[in-house]
Amino acid sequence: MEQLVTKVLTQAARIEGIGPEAEVSVVLTDDAYIKKLNREYRGIDAPTDVLSFALNEDAEPVNEEPQIANAPGETLLGDIVISLEAVERQAKEYGHSPERELAYLLVHGMLHLIGYDHGNEIARRRMRKEEERILSAVGAVREEAP
Repeated sequence: MEQLVTKVLTQAARIEGIGPEAEVSVVLTDDAYIKKLNREYRGIDAPTDVLSFALNEDAEPVNEEPQIANAPGETLLGDIVISLEAVERQAKEYGHSPERELAYLLVHGMLHLIGYDHGNEIARRRMRKEEERILSAVGAVREEAP
């Protein structure tokens, strides 16, 4: 699992123009812990699949032109927290492997760390396009149903 995390985040950073000195903390947890974080930081008393905590919270969300939220030279991007219970559940729901689901959530979380958002339709489409581009680069494309 550690190799998958490293591979996906390294490729995402490379594609997004983030240098090799950048650091991201990843916490793989369960629904109970992510629910606690979701309640504490977002005011939502329910588990979720992924949470991102960017160290540069003042960065403008990417709506039209992608930009890296962190200033040049900054190495700490933030934290990504993923519920492994959600990974298993969603992999079954979407009909693909847990590894593909984990890769998707890692990419989604990473894009949030660097300023992507999905608060409106334009931003959502742009983020989805970047997610698919990165997932294709790591060989984690969505599997077609038989």
